Amino acid sequence: MKRFYFVFFILIACSKDEKYPRIDDDFCSQIHFSSPHILSEQLAPLAELTATKTGVYTLEEGDNSMISRAWLTESAEKTIDIQYFIFSADNIGLIALDYLIRAADRGVQVRILIDDIMVEADADDLLALDGHPNLSIKVYNPTANIGKNLPKKLYSIATDFKGFNQRMHNKTFIVDGQVVITGGRNIADEYFDYDHEYNFRDRDVLLIGKTAVDVQNSFNLFWDNSKSVSISALVNDELELNSDIKFEYLHQYACNPANFWPQVREKIKRVPVAFKQIQESGDLVWVDRVDFVSDVPGKNKADGLAGGGVCTDTLISLLKRATKSIYIQSPYLVTTPLSQKLFLDAVQRGVDVRVLTNSISSTDNYEAFSGYQRERETLLNTGIQIYEFKPDAVVRMKIMTGALQQEMNYTPIFGLHAKSIVIDSEIAVIGTFNLDPRSANLNTECVAVIYDSKIATNLFHAMEEDIKPENAWHTTLAYNPDSEVGRMKRFKIWLRGVVPKSIL
Repeated sequence: MKRFYFVFFILIACSKDEKYPRIDDDFCSQIHFSSPHILSEQLAPLAELTATKTGVYTLEEGDNSMISRAWLTESAEKTIDIQYFIFSADNIGLIALDYLIRAADRGVQVRILIDDIMVEADADDLLALDGHPNLSIKVYNPTANIGKNLPKKLYSIATDFKGFNQRMHNKTFIVDGQVVITGGRNIADEYFDYDHEYNFRDRDVLLIGKTAVDVQNSFNLFWDNSKSVSISALVNDELELNSDIKFEYLHQYACNPANFWPQVREKIKRVPVAFKQIQESGDLVWVDRVDFVSDVPGKNKADGLAGGGVCTDTLISLLKRATKSIYIQSPYLVTTPLSQKLFLDAVQRGVDVRVLTNSISSTDNYEAFSGYQRERETLLNTGIQIYEFKPDAVVRMKIMTGALQQEMNYTPIFGLHAKSIVIDSEIAVIGTFNLDPRSANLNTECVAVIYDSKIATNLFHAMEEDIKPENAWHTTLAYNPDSEVGRMKRFKIWLRGVVPKSIL
């Protein structure tokens, strides 16, 4: 897992006695930053549609999803609200921050809400960002990292184990309250096809118009909740260095063509043309009903680690209503008697149930795979079809289209991270919910439930391709692909068998 921190070559000096070295090359002087496109002009021709419907466009490719976020940030006029579980300081994360600071510089109000569990950051670094007059940062459920030393962390775990594990897994990117990107992707290289060793097959969905209001309301609910705490309230450190100097180093990093290739910037400039083509082709589908379902901050108040939530209840209801087919993609498949019965009941009423999850070869989460492995036979006995993703799935050549992949002479491991469901080829679900107890009972999650046969059918076909033999193993009671990895990895996963399934 990545961390939210600034690398040493961006924020080189943090003590009052050190000095920033001179910037020899002004990479930014060669780049024209003022965009001729503003979001309201792009959306103006769609005003009649956005008033009553939601435009839906699925973002299958990481490169396109990254470019869409960059262009929206450039085009924002009033607000950018961001809510993520992980916001890394790798190449993608640093460039994203550069875009956000530039938006704030031109008067856009930027709010960033991140979960505390994955944060390891120096106080000065976060305070420098939060110190911008148009940029604010809050941390959700700060019991693990920010402002906590080891004794305080241990105390948090010992005195409130459930509360410590209640994380914010929501992922929303909202621009001017009108356009939203939500789905499985965090902000890090591996979610956008830019990692050299391991990348995810993931999925986001772009929403324009009516449903964006619901997403904005959800963000505001989290932002205003007492579990979301401002950086300034968590740390007492005073800034030792001028924030503008730190920002300048960040800008120079992002302007350096070695870090942000010129051809990628050109793609971002061409987004308005691509956006018009998407509209004219009918790929941007206008839907009467799109429900944005989000758990509330703090999830449930039940005793113990169970208790469910709004997203859990919604997905259970959708599975129960299926009459023909249920197709699921979930990177982590840790089932319980409840979910096993849901599958068994569906199979017994004649529903074709197929689930794609990570194999032992493609998984990035040993603990979660151990939980799946323990119940795999029981799950297969319900009668569902299980497929396990291959680390060298051929579909990666279609999905991984980023500039980095075109330059490399080898392909990194490909793992599944998309969280999607198609019900009867009529209802599509794209969001953050993994089929595991953690998503069901502990983490706050969010999903877009899209009631449209075209979107659902297109998603169904994408998921069908992902389970073809060249992309996934078909796991049965007689065969599983665990032997595809060496004994050491199998042993490491076996050791994870001591971890209780209730927190996986």
